[in-house]
Amino acid sequence: MPQRKGCSSLNEPRLVARKFLARPQIEGVGTVVRRSIGGFELKYFDPFIVLDEFSVTAPAGFPDHPHRGFETVTYMLQGAIMHEDFEGHKGTIEAGDLQWMTAGRGIVHSEMPAAQGTQKGLQLWINLASKYKMIEPRYQEVLSKDIAEAEDDGIKVRVIAGEALGIKSPIYTRTPTMFLDFSLKPGGHLQQPIPNSWNAFVYILEGEGIFGNMISQPSNSHHILLLGPGDGLEAWNKSSKLLRFILVGAEPLGEPLVQFGPFVMNSQEEIDQTIDDFENFANGFEKARHWTSESQIN
Repeated sequence: MPQRKGCSSLNEPRLVARKFLARPQIEGVGTVVRRSIGGFELKYFDPFIVLDEFSVTAPAGFPDHPHRGFETVTYMLQGAIMHEDFEGHKGTIEAGDLQWMTAGRGIVHSEMPAAQGTQKGLQLWINLASKYKMIEPRYQEVLSKDIAEAEDDGIKVRVIAGEALGIKSPIYTRTPTMFLDFSLKPGGHLQQPIPNSWNAFVYILEGEGIFGNMISQPSNSHHILLLGPGDGLEAWNKSSKLLRFILVGAEPLGEPLVQFGPFVMNSQEEIDQTIDDFENFANGFEKARHWTSESQIN
């Protein structure tokens, strides 16, 4: 039965099945990322393709590049990033803002610093089922002030996708997904349900926490924790400082995956066709022929 505002007691809390530190590396043009999914230690965690914690200072960034076959979720933690694409969509994602981009059949875009100093954020790539890979691109964008939030008993949550503490996100996810930004004050104790069939992980942004059960070793910033089977996450902040982490889960697709850089499809033949489409400005990439981002022109 509910204990408080959407927190329910868990019959089988998920334990930490695997844990490792996301180490810094260079991506794009001079951008420092900590890649926890999509790197050497973890190539794929169905349906999650990539998770980067990025840190970028001008003139570094991600100049014009393509995508096909998946979604990108950009969640800014500090500063601002300017986004523009060959469909004419342009905007700035500032601290606390969210952009959920469905690349679908094809998009070419740029993501570059829009402020002085260092810009920091998270970017998550979520695979699309084969039936959705060639849909038209679309965006869902939410300003920080409009992201659903709740607080209760030492716990604060920003609900990017899914539901927590009785609050739901308006974001529509083609692959059923939860993306929750939790902050636990010292002494805070969380019980968050997760559908049993979903894959789920924790990525720690700040502080130190205990996850899974009370006898687990504490985990701290920049660590990813892959969760085993169960019906939810239990977490404690037994330190004297704030603990902040994201909890992300989704229903696995269980489909073949072939990735070639920014293209993610179900077979090598589809990858070959995608490369051909991109090189020949066809089947979703037509507008790339005559488009260059303003950031690259300048």
